[in-house]
Amino acid sequence: MANWNDPNMAASGFGAGANAMDQAVDAGLRSYMLSVYNYMGSGVLLTGIVAMLAFNSGFTASLIGSPLMWVVMLAPLAFVLVLSFGINKLSTGAAQALFWVYAAVMGLSMSTIFLAFTASSIATTFFATAAAFLGLSLYGYTTKKDLSGFGTFLIMGVVGILVAMVINMFVQSSALSLAISVIGVLLFAGLTAYDTQKIKSMYFYVRGTDFVGKSVIMGALTLYLDFVNMFTFLLNLMGSRE
Repeated sequence: MANWNDPNMAASGFGAGANAMDQAVDAGLRSYMLSVYNYMGSGVLLTGIVAMLAFNSGFTASLIGSPLMWVVMLAPLAFVLVLSFGINKLSTGAAQALFWVYAAVMGLSMSTIFLAFTASSIATTFFATAAAFLGLSLYGYTTKKDLSGFGTFLIMGVVGILVAMVINMFVQSSALSLAISVIGVLLFAGLTAYDTQKIKSMYFYVRGTDFVGKSVIMGALTLYLDFVNMFTFLLNLMGSRE
């Protein structure tokens, strides 16, 4: 008969079970985060391909001065709003489809950067953004520090940047434009780390539920937006204009 008072037996049995559970959680978390990064990376790739095709085909040049340009510029925002506020009503398949369509439409919108900046500076800025994103996201994933306290500050900063951008559309200040770009890079750098930690934490709420697939899409969309915005603001700082 087993001796339940044997501390060695009790410790090994409990430890083995806890260790197996921890390994299962770690494996699930890695799979979840890998799916988020795969969708995010694929979305960025799709955006880049569509942007280059639109520019090389002459479609981008035809947009300048036409009413269609406003449709192309504002359409990505509509997709973000639908995904953000309608995710609970969407199926996982519908959320995935909307994400891919959003990434493609964003490519049409982003294609205008080829009219303003040289291809070499766009490529340089892209790789600089990718390196920064990887480092910041890795920090957000591995740090033991709770970054949630920075969330409100960062979101308020983004709202402030949007207001400043609207104002600068009328005043056309180069100094304000520079300040917006610098602050924008810093804000989305912080959001990359913050959002990565938040997405990681979200796994523990959604694992084992039907919402996992949709959570992956929303996590990918969040990091995609961080990447694209950081790239855009950094391009305004580093880019060589045509």
